[in-house]
Amino acid sequence: MHYFFEQLINGLTLGAIYALIAIGYTMVYGIIGMINFAHGDVFMLGSFAALIVFLAVVTVFGGLPIAILLILMLVAAMLTTSLWNWVIERVAYRPLRGSFRLAPLITAIGASIALSNFIQVMQGPRNKPFPELTGITFQVGGLSVSFKQIFICALTAILLLAFWYVVRFTPLGRAQRATEQDPKMAALVGVNVDRTISITFVMGAALAAVAGTMFLVYYGVASFTDGFVPGVKAFTAAVLGGIGSLPGAVLGGLLIGVIEALWSGYFTIAYKDAATFAILAVALIFKPTGILGQTEVEKV
Repeated sequence: MHYFFEQLINGLTLGAIYALIAIGYTMVYGIIGMINFAHGDVFMLGSFAALIVFLAVVTVFGGLPIAILLILMLVAAMLTTSLWNWVIERVAYRPLRGSFRLAPLITAIGASIALSNFIQVMQGPRNKPFPELTGITFQVGGLSVSFKQIFICALTAILLLAFWYVVRFTPLGRAQRATEQDPKMAALVGVNVDRTISITFVMGAALAAVAGTMFLVYYGVASFTDGFVPGVKAFTAAVLGGIGSLPGAVLGGLLIGVIEALWSGYFTIAYKDAATFAILAVALIFKPTGILGQTEVEKV
């Protein structure tokens, strides 16, 4: 039974990372009705930005406390990914917002390929190791819980609560909800739709940067290919929870993480990805809108 709970904790930790990425997918879809398929590589860019800043800071200012290092890594990763996602919105989405739906999809895929190849050329094709910052573990009821797991879950919970507050109770959140419901009407009542959409892209990128940094700290490695599989799984989490639903993205991310961890613990690890997507397919057969998704009523 202890093994089950340890795998459950591992799954929740991984699911917290997926949830942060999935929110970026669901936000962009909710506000403009399109999927940003470059989002997985934005997550990967966050990992590399955090790694580069860590190496630079340790080289110049060796011996800094771990808390300061993590803050610097997070800030650098969030700034880098926010700038990149802002460029994606301006270049790949805004000029094509009124065109047929495949056009921005194709440009987003192009941006994804360009970013992954740029990182490959600049950093090389080999995996980049990241040192263990702390090996502290706690014994809770006979279970071993690492400091990294507690930190990742706690930081994710804090960010999600802060994000929920912004969306529900601030002028920016009201502008985002208005733009999601009817962009033309929102513009008529004074909402700057273009700026609201750009800020939404930036917010999603910032959360992906946090996820990328946590992924780097948790697994201790960064690769230019890291954007694909976690990005696809986070998209799967957004669809499973209900694309366009923020609580659904969080729930879907946690479920995907737990399913993956439990499958890896009790069955062959070779089929953990197949099991995840199979469960998604079965869930969508019985609830096509996702767990917390709602059926959209098309206006005529």
